[in-house]
Formats: sequence, C-alpha cells, structure tokens
Amino acid sequence: MLYLLHERRLNRLAMLVGLAFLSAGTLRAQSYQTPPKALADLVTVPPTPGVSVSGKSERRPDDYLLILERAANPTIAELSQPELRLAGLRLNPAINGPSRATYLTNLKLKKLPAGAETVIAGLPSPAQLSNVQWSPDETKIAFVNSTDSRMELYVADVATATARRVADIALNGVLGSPYQWVSDSRSLIVKAVPAGRGAAPEASRIPVGPTTQENVGGRRGQAPTYQDLLKNPSDEGQFTYYATSQVMRVGLDGSTRAIGQPGIIGGASPSPDGRYVMVQTYHKPYSYLVPIYRFPVRTDVFGADGALVKTLNDGPLQENVPYSPDGAPSGPREFGWRNDAPASIYYTVAQDNGDPKVKADIRDKVYLIEAPFAGEPKEIYAAAYRFEGFEWGNANTALAQERWWQSRKEITKVVNPTTWAATTLFDRSYEDRYNNPGTPDTRRNEYGREVLNLLPNNEIMMVNAQGASPEGDRPFVSVLNLNTKQNRIVWRSGNPGPDATVFERPISVLDAAKGLVLTTRETPDENPNYYIRNLNPKNKKAGPALTQVTAFPHPYPQLKGVQKQQLRYKRADGVDLTATLYLPAGYKKEQGPLPTFLWAYPAEFKSKDAAGQVSGSPYQFNRISYWGAAAFVTMGYAILDNASIPIVGEGDKEPNDTYVEQLVSSAKAAIDEGVRLGVVDSTRVGVGGHSYGAFMTANLLTHSRLFRGGIARSGAYNRTLTPFGFQNEQRSYWQAPDVYNKMSPFMNADKMKSPLLLIHGEADNNTGTYPIQSERYYNALKGFGATTRLVMLPYESHGYTAKESLLHMLSEMNSWLDAYVKNPKPVTTGQKPARIGGGE
Repeated sequence: MLYLLHERRLNRLAMLVGLAFLSAGTLRAQSYQTPPKALADLVTVPPTPGVSVSGKSERRPDDYLLILERAANPTIAELSQPELRLAGLRLNPAINGPSRATYLTNLKLKKLPAGAETVIAGLPSPAQLSNVQWSPDETKIAFVNSTDSRMELYVADVATATARRVADIALNGVLGSPYQWVSDSRSLIVKAVPAGRGAAPEASRIPVGPTTQENVGGRRGQAPTYQDLLKNPSDEGQFTYYATSQVMRVGLDGSTRAIGQPGIIGGASPSPDGRYVMVQTYHKPYSYLVPIYRFPVRTDVFGADGALVKTLNDGPLQENVPYSPDGAPSGPREFGWRNDAPASIYYTVAQDNGDPKVKADIRDKVYLIEAPFAGEPKEIYAAAYRFEGFEWGNANTALAQERWWQSRKEITKVVNPTTWAATTLFDRSYEDRYNNPGTPDTRRNEYGREVLNLLPNNEIMMVNAQGASPEGDRPFVSVLNLNTKQNRIVWRSGNPGPDATVFERPISVLDAAKGLVLTTRETPDENPNYYIRNLNPKNKKAGPALTQVTAFPHPYPQLKGVQKQQLRYKRADGVDLTATLYLPAGYKKEQGPLPTFLWAYPAEFKSKDAAGQVSGSPYQFNRISYWGAAAFVTMGYAILDNASIPIVGEGDKEPNDTYVEQLVSSAKAAIDEGVRLGVVDSTRVGVGGHSYGAFMTANLLTHSRLFRGGIARSGAYNRTLTPFGFQNEQRSYWQAPDVYNKMSPFMNADKMKSPLLLIHGEADNNTGTYPIQSERYYNALKGFGATTRLVMLPYESHGYTAKESLLHMLSEMNSWLDAYVKNPKPVTTGQKPARIGGGE
C-alpha cells in the first residue's frame, strides 16, 4: 500500500513537472524533415570528382590524371554504426579504422593532355576507397578498401589500369594512414592488425574503483577542453586493443616481414633509400586529460631485416604543454627523414621549454643524425621563432621556415645543407596576404621524395593559388631567384583580354622547364574544370596556350543565373571590409530590397591594414553549397556571404578587449552597404554562422538590434567552460574575467534581443564546443523568455554529414528564416523594431 501511494505521488509529481515544462517550451522527438526542392537538391547532387596528378618523378616522363569519384553523403543508418571514442580518437571497431570516413567509389586514369578516361579494373565491389598514393616511380597507385570487417591494401598498375589486392592482411587505420611506399616501388611499410590478437575486451560496467587525477609539486597544466578522452581502465583496455598494430614490410609479390614488436604505432616511415624504418610508438602512462598525441612516445629506427638499430628518444607524457599556437612540447619532437639524403633524421628541441612566455633569443634548435645512427646528433639550425620545417632541395639548397603567432611573423631562410649556413629570404607578416610569395614547386627525386624543383640560375617556380590583391583574388605563377630574392610573376589570372573575367587557379606545375601548369578555370556560371596552361605560348613545341583536360558537368544547372557581386566598404573606424553578395536569378533592384541573410566567421588580426585586405573574386563559380548561407538565395533572400568580421588588436592591445564593439560595427557596415545598393531590407535581416560563427551570431543578437533573428550551429556560448583560452585568445579566464564574461552569450542571456535557432550535433568532437554548450544556453534563454529553439542532430559531429541530417538542417533553417526574418510579426506597441538604422 505504501509502495502504491509513493508511486502515485511520483506519477503526479512527474505530471506536474511535465505540465510546467510544456507551459514554457516543448521537448519531443521529431521526424526528419525535408526542405523545399531547391534546397534539397543541393544535398542530393553527386559530388564533383577530385583529381591527383602524376608527372613529378625523374623516372617517368608521362603525365597522368587520376580522377577520384567520391561517395555521396552517407545515410543516418550508416552514421549510426558502432563507434568508440577513446584518447581523442573516434574509431570504427568493426574495421579497426577511423569512423565517419568519407570514401571514394571509383578511380579513373587519363593520360595528359587528351587521353581517354579509363576506369581502373579490378576494384572491389562495393568500393569504399581511401588513402590513395602514387608509387615513388608513379607506375602504380596504392589505396585502401574498407569492407564490413576490415581494411585491405590494393595496388593498381598504371600501364594496364588494373588493380589487385596485395597480401591477405588486415590493416590498422586507427592512427592515420596505414601504409607508406618504399622507394623501390615494389614494397610498402604497413601497419597491420596483429595476427591472433584474440577477442576485444568487453567494456566493463562494473568499476574497479574510483577514477582519480592529481597534480603534485605545483606543476601547471592548462589544458583545453579536449573531447573523447580516456576515462577509466576499461577505456584504456579497449584503446590498447584497437590501437595496437604490427609494422610489416609487404612486397607486391605478397611477401611479408615483421619489423619490431606490436605496439601502439603512431607512424612507420621508411628512409628515402629504403634501408631503414622509423617507428614511433605510444605507450603508458596514458592520460585522462590530453589526447593520444600528448602520450609518451618512443622513436626507434629499425633495419630492413626488422631488427632494432637505435632508439632515438623516449619522450614523457606531455600534459603541461602551454595552450598557445606558440606553445610546444619539451624535449625532442617532430622527427622526420631528410628527403634529399639516403637516411638522415632531423628533429626539433624547444630552447624555452616550449613556453612562449619565457624570454629567449632562440626558441628552437634543429638536430640531425645520419645512418648508421651511431654518432652524436649535430645542431644544424637555430630558430628565433617556432621551427615549422624544411623544404629540402639538394646538397646546396633547402628552405627553412619559422613562425611566431603572437606577432604574426614568418621567416623563410635559404639553408646550405653542406655548411648549414642560412640567409633570410623572407621576413614578413603571414597576415599580409597581398605579399604572400606562394608555394615552391617540387619534384620527385631518385628516392621518390618531394624536393625543391631547382631551375638554372638557382630559381624556383612558385605557385600562389589565392593571389590576394587589392583587385581581389588573382592567382599567379612566379619565378623566384634565390640569389637576388626577386619574385617575378610570369602569369596571373584575370589579365586583360578574353580571360579578364575568368577565374583561373594554378594547381600543379607539370613541367617547370617547359612552363606547363595544371590549372582550373571557372566563371560564376561555369563550374571549375582542369586545363593545361602553357606559360610560354611562343614555344609551340610545348603545346597550345590552353588545353582542356576535364569536362565535369555543372553540379546544379537549375541554379544558373544567380547573381554575384563582390562588395567593398568601410567600417566606422576606417577598416576596409568585403563581402560576397548573392541575389536571386532574375532579380532587379526595381523590385525593391530583399530580406537578407548574413553569414560570417570572425578572424583576428594584429594590424588594420592586414584586416582590410580584399578577399574573394567576383569571377569565381557560384558554389552554392548546402553548408553556408548562399543556398538561401534560392528562397528569395539577398545573401551577404563571408562578410568580413575582423577583430583587430594592434601593438600591445588584445583583439578581444573590444570584440563586441568591432563585431557589431562590422555587421552594421555590411548591412549599410547592402541598403546603399538598394538590395537589402534593413528591417528584415538575419544572421548565421557555424562554430565560432555561431558564437558571433549569439553575440550579435545579444548586443545589437541589427537583426530580426539568427541561426547558430555548433557553437560555444559559455567561455568559463574553456577557461584556459579559446579560438586565439591566449589569456586565461583568471587573467581577463571581464573579457570572458562580456564575450559569453550565456552570461548575457537576459539581454537576448531576437529569436535564435540553435543547432548542434549530439556527438560534437570539436575542442570547446561540447553539446552542453547549446543545451545550457538554450535553457538560459528559455528561462528569460527568449524566442529560441534547440535542435540536436543524432550521431552528428562538429560537421554534419548524414543526408537526413543535412536535409533537416536546411528545413529548420528555412522555416526559422521564413518565420522570423522574411515574414516577421508586426511590431507591437512599446516593442522596439528589429532594425532602425543602427546598433543599440
């Protein structure tokens, strides 16, 4: 009797709580929705194929284009397959590889410039292909196929366009690519699932005891809010089981040889000459605070016979790396082979203990040790900033790069690898996109490794695929003289003439001596296709000035005619801004201003000049993807896409000290420019963004009256949950509490001015954007009576991939914009209108 009375009281209490909840809002399961056809078609359109080009090997004169046909978005059923989240990784236990992988479905070969497309025969069915790599001599192509139960290695012969499986082994793809070619092009180094490893350990529901962490001795460990970390001994057991692999040398004839012992192999790479293999093995003690790449790691060198030659380093657990772009682990790090030598390993050691706050004239030193690895390492380079790496060339020439985020400085030096003498080639701000010299052209040497493609007179061809300029993006190819430091542009997109309104982007140098470059060409109405451009058209032997290579169809021909314009305008403080304006097909200004959707992602700068540099081009293809705002031009909106939202902190000033003010001022300037053009209805403007753009959206709705409503996807709204820094903010909460509180929409939920739609993936794996960020923010807004809606997408991570999720996302966004931006309710007496010419 007492039990029944107690049960009735609980039921009555539950009913009352439920009624109280329903009076304030609703929580319910919902069926997936489909948006209007014009939006849905953007999700269901087949993806445009990717390409990979050969022609870089000293041993192969022919150029081939490998065409990579990609799979469409997976279904929610595919996305809901079992997944383990361990040590910062997400893995598929069924195949011992990554979960949420995007696969290729077909491979085709095309001999350049005008050969027919040939489908590679012998592909598995169904094909789920990934990790495609040319062999060093470019006569073969390796790739991985994932079945329902494992990952397998395949190799295709280019001459016969035929593929076959190599060796009956299961690959382990949990920690990156599971294989790498050896320079002989007849064998590969693979990470395999150990034979006979037994059954996987069951996840235990019964704890062996409490989970504990401790910090002894006053050591600081200011870690960000990483996701998917280990939590208990049961997690440790599963992680060890699935991450353990056996390094093997596998011949194309099916022969196999084990190298070392099974372990948690992060990387296994052969030396350029193929005589050694460098293996990096993670081991205990594991951490519950940081992901795997901060775990202890041992670096060994093995011989071709599989025997250990040398242990180069055994680094400790790195839980206390300063949370900063300029922070680095203590001790040796970033071991790599020198590409232009048979077997030499270089690595970096921080001289400031990896702490950017420590004053030091030299931040990093680089050391080299050569085969047979018996001698002492020698110092070869000293960096004033963080060392970023070498671009190797030959015995006389290499390029070294170093960077320092706090000053946005970048130094490139020419290094002589015989004497190790170094001279500065570039000393610049990497924010300065106008003066970006480009990326040096490379070739494959006798080892099949990428090295600088050095031309006569010590010159290198440089490729700049963006080519930012005051006239907008104009990609270019130049020739850099390493002696005089002059960088001479030999071709640039958009030069006067018939190509003035065509956007052409260099992709790869096919033959620097002949001046042949693979490019893509596009216009607002014509999608990109590949071409071979002859930079020396007077040299007829090299071919015509332009040769078309592919003819991929327009992915959404029904959207031809959408209007596009690059806007340039100023913020109130004089900073130059840009945005891309999309207008519906057939729209004329005489029809009046349109409801508008602004989409942006803030960026930080150390100088107003860099912040004000023009980006984008009016001549690029109208990439109307389902992901951003441009899709809603099909629904009758004017779109202000990629609107500049620079947050500037010059000199000693921190950008975020005036984040809100600069945010509102930038958004107001974009709207005002659209109003000036007569296409934006200032009383019907919505705003949206993803991730940091969602954070921006919530702040704009909180601190201004510019917008009728907004859409925030997968954001972070409470910065006390990321107390040791976020985005590019390096101060902790305790150093700048006012900044954290002012920038946190959650802390200002009572000030929310406009309706806000929150969308978040239930399985968000991005650092800082836990799903709880949206859940708690929604509850705060609801608590203050704000108009808001929270949509949690099952199984989705930080980026959404399932077809059903994407269709539902578009449906939610369209309904929200329609209700609160396009057709807002009339303003009642005493209520402020959404936008009357300015901010708060």
